[in-house]
Amino acid sequence: MSTFDFDLFVIGGGSGGVRAARMAAQTGARVALAEAAELGGTCVNVGCIPKKLYSYAAGYAEAFEEAEGYGWKLPSAPQFDWAHLKTQRAKEISRLNGIYGSLLKNSGVTLVTGWAQLVDAHTVEIEGRRHTARHLLVATGGTPFVPEIPGREHIVTSDAMFDLDPFPKRLLVVGGGYIACEFASIFNGLGSKVTQLHRRAHLLTGFDDDVRQFLANEMGKAGVDVRLNCEASSIVRGPDGLTVTLARGQQIEADTVLFATGRVPNTKGLGLEAAGVQVDDKGAIAVDANYRTSVPSIYAVGDVSTRVQLTPVALAEAMVVVDALFGKGKRRMDYEFIPTAVFTHPNIGTCGYTELDARAKFGDVTVFSSEFKSLRHTLSGRSERTFMKLVVDKKSDRVVGLHMVGADAGEVVQGFAVAMRAGATKAIFDSTIGIHPTAAEEFVTMREPMPG
Repeated sequence: MSTFDFDLFVIGGGSGGVRAARMAAQTGARVALAEAAELGGTCVNVGCIPKKLYSYAAGYAEAFEEAEGYGWKLPSAPQFDWAHLKTQRAKEISRLNGIYGSLLKNSGVTLVTGWAQLVDAHTVEIEGRRHTARHLLVATGGTPFVPEIPGREHIVTSDAMFDLDPFPKRLLVVGGGYIACEFASIFNGLGSKVTQLHRRAHLLTGFDDDVRQFLANEMGKAGVDVRLNCEASSIVRGPDGLTVTLARGQQIEADTVLFATGRVPNTKGLGLEAAGVQVDDKGAIAVDANYRTSVPSIYAVGDVSTRVQLTPVALAEAMVVVDALFGKGKRRMDYEFIPTAVFTHPNIGTCGYTELDARAKFGDVTVFSSEFKSLRHTLSGRSERTFMKLVVDKKSDRVVGLHMVGADAGEVVQGFAVAMRAGATKAIFDSTIGIHPTAAEEFVTMREPMPG
């Protein structure tokens, strides 16, 4: 007879935690999950889902602008109702929270409400009550990071952007990562006057250089005031809003200041030290290839650990852990060719290596690229352009990098990611018939490599 209350105790009800708990319970294991907030974690509540909904909302402004070129005469100027959008979003998120709860309940998972702390290698404590488990899984995700600058009490993080009151007529976004770029694009589309500051020379560190430059140009054309090599040094609240002073002395007036300056693992108050769980220099839980921490009975997946910070990655990692503990132990996670999207306007979709990284890994590569105005905008009146790029390992002819900036880039790249995982070569791309007329067909019709 087991001396433990549960076979698996999961700390964190985000995507990775819920997936691990549900799938483990379906094997017959006794599983509990602790969550102090709404189920679904960052992605469902203050991340991917609401952000994509707001991105759709911003897209309607572009659609209204384009409609006239296609013969539609709007009787009056469209009016945006911020309060209505917030209400609709809240309803949808509440619905998803309920679905997550039902999935856990129907799988037989015991849901414990409250903040869980590790006591030792097999024990957690929640609001004074202790629970034991043969295995523990930490899946508490990440949280926004805000640097220490004078006036930081006046800023907001990405978590607060969905319920701002009132709607900011002037928004300053500090940061150059995907979260900063997405919110800058979204609120620009919704009607804010948006300024974006980034302390580096280019947006989106880690993305392909051509993609970074192309997006910055497109965002600028759309109305975002992108200022690179700029850093905020202080923030002061006055009668007319916030005054942000830059490192070089210039000042910017804003109603809301968003700091999207990175995220850190959500490990504070978890009791990691008490349990002997080691973290790296950035505070992330150190794990091995099977997501086991320095304590053999404790595992960690998702943004709280040292791997890639993407929701689908957390889901896949959770499945590896469940298979290792309650299955055949054969499932593995491969981090090569993970597709991802950035829901800026226009979108980014990417899979595989940047040109720079491909040259470092494979040596000799061939690069193909194309930039064009999509068919949609031949009549829309908008100047938005689309960019596509392929990076090919010359030795094997395998396509090792695929990048797109344009409408529905994420939808387009998802399919190509399957081909890249299967090892598709440039010859296979070339022999594939395109769907005409689409932007996606450009990926199978690029024939002339770039010089160099």
